[in-house]
Amino acid sequence: MPKAKRHKSDNHDAPDDGAEDKSQSAPTKKRASGGFRMPVLVSNALAALVWVGLVGAAVVGYFAIDLPAVDEAALTRRPNIRLIDAGGWEIANFGDIYGASIDLKQLPPHVAGALIAVEDRRFYEHPGIDVRGLGRALVHNISGEGRMQGASTITQQLAKNLFLTPDRTLSRKIREALMALRLERTFTKDQILALYMNRVYFGSGIYGYEAAAERFFNRPAKDLTIFQSAVLAGLLKAPTHYNPIYEPERAKRRAEIVLSTMVDTGSITDKQSQAALKSADKALHAVIRPPSGGRYFADWVLSQVEGYVGTIDRDLVVQTTLDGRLQAQAETALAKNLDAQGAKLKVEQGAVVVLAPDGAVRALVGGRDYNDSQFNRATQAMRQPGSAFKPFVYIAGLENGYTPDDLITDGPIKIGKWKPQNFSRTYEGPVSLETALAKSINTVAVRIAQQVGPKAVIAVAHRMGITENFKPDLSLALGSGEVTLLELTGAYAPFANGGNAAAPYAIQSVTERDGSVLYTREGGPLGQVIAPETLAMMNRMMTQVMVQGTGTGAAFGYPAAGKTGTTSDFRDAFFMGFTTDYVTGVWVGNDSGEGMKNVTGGGLPAHIWRDVMTAAHVGHEPHALPGLEPQGSPDLLSRFWQTLTGN
Repeated sequence: MPKAKRHKSDNHDAPDDGAEDKSQSAPTKKRASGGFRMPVLVSNALAALVWVGLVGAAVVGYFAIDLPAVDEAALTRRPNIRLIDAGGWEIANFGDIYGASIDLKQLPPHVAGALIAVEDRRFYEHPGIDVRGLGRALVHNISGEGRMQGASTITQQLAKNLFLTPDRTLSRKIREALMALRLERTFTKDQILALYMNRVYFGSGIYGYEAAAERFFNRPAKDLTIFQSAVLAGLLKAPTHYNPIYEPERAKRRAEIVLSTMVDTGSITDKQSQAALKSADKALHAVIRPPSGGRYFADWVLSQVEGYVGTIDRDLVVQTTLDGRLQAQAETALAKNLDAQGAKLKVEQGAVVVLAPDGAVRALVGGRDYNDSQFNRATQAMRQPGSAFKPFVYIAGLENGYTPDDLITDGPIKIGKWKPQNFSRTYEGPVSLETALAKSINTVAVRIAQQVGPKAVIAVAHRMGITENFKPDLSLALGSGEVTLLELTGAYAPFANGGNAAAPYAIQSVTERDGSVLYTREGGPLGQVIAPETLAMMNRMMTQVMVQGTGTGAAFGYPAAGKTGTTSDFRDAFFMGFTTDYVTGVWVGNDSGEGMKNVTGGGLPAHIWRDVMTAAHVGHEPHALPGLEPQGSPDLLSRFWQTLTGN
């Protein structure tokens, strides 16, 4: 390449053509006397750079060897199981929630604009790694001013989400950077952004903008407003901390920062930002909140799903039997009564089960507060039912020839070293079976069990739906065997449905996300377990429990029957009862087994039962219990009820 001509004007201090140029002659002399010698420091620095380059290349080569291919990106996630109640309303979601893939072309610019503004404002400029941002973060972190900053680009985050583990190690960060560079060579910027927006995590098992928009704002991502877009973009920094459902004020403050950043990056104008802020309160007030109730029920149902469909490897929708309205009312009734009397009566916990007469679970409350304890006292706690077990004793007696009007002596009784006593510590002498059951007289129940034998009592309990293997001991007559509240409630269902067995169930159907049916409940009654005449006598006696016996506190104006149950030292208290529409069981007690302060089944449990059943029967016509239908006109009971209520 020819040298450029020099002109005097190029350097006003240059010597004349004939003058000696000492600056040019000096190097020539050095070369002639032995060659130019590079300073040692520079030489060492260059050598060090060469070695650093070689080591760096080796490191990059080492980590690049086992990098996955870009086309190996797979969606690995937990299948989503969506539970809905009998009316189609969502109860709970388990697993990961992914929405449909978004199309950037269909989104308003402010959706991606908000994301880029706070996550990677130089996204369209860098090659996958933002060297400028990395340097800025490094200087900030070294200075120790404020919180530590990161410099991962959207491409790097996508690489981590698609291919790598979340481990915070140097090797993972190197692989992340290399993978980001590879992604940038394979996809366009818009494709990378779309992939990221479809996979980014918003907390609560929600992945992707489409799922987040539907979950929080009940609208597709293409309809997100500027403020809503700012909320979602702001949420990514700390999904729990800025969750608009539980932390609306924090979400609002974070969205304000996002909006300001969007103005700085030119995504929106200052006028648009101000307009978005004016809509903040309305937008946050409209955030869709997940169902707060039914968590105990949902956990119990989830544990059963695999038994119906096998290994869960796809998204499922589970149609349950739950009545969402009644579930909320049952939770309210339990909490209200425990809040009002729990401390005074030394009662910490309770549980409620409401069944349809065929065994369908309409409400299930496993404890006072799911957030405090996830232990399900309706399905997991084994408790002694006390006198709530006596109906099975009386069925055995009636099946062996007794009648409600037969007299049995209420007096002291001794069986070996055991001397069962009445709660009142008094005796009434000869009493009818009807009176004995209504007043829950212990000595009469023990005498009946002694007469028919404990094995006959166990056989009745099993036939009615109790599955526990009880010891054939006469103390069983007073409810010494342990059961769950759910099972005990199911065993009362035959009284309400005409004498048929009714195992509690909660799943009506299971379908895939596209509607393909995997399971549908079929079948009718499980068979007669009480003869009609025995059922009529039992319902007659159990009605008297609520009319003049220990359960008068549960009466709520509808034809109903039931039984109280209280165990030794007031450790457990039950009220079990039914109408033709619902079978409901209530338990109160303490997880520790510590005794309550004089709480019996006819007290706090009966009051909770009454509140639940009152709410459940709104809009229901009264009907006589099976075996107690009024003689003559079938409308007699309805006319009586209309007269009583004035309707």
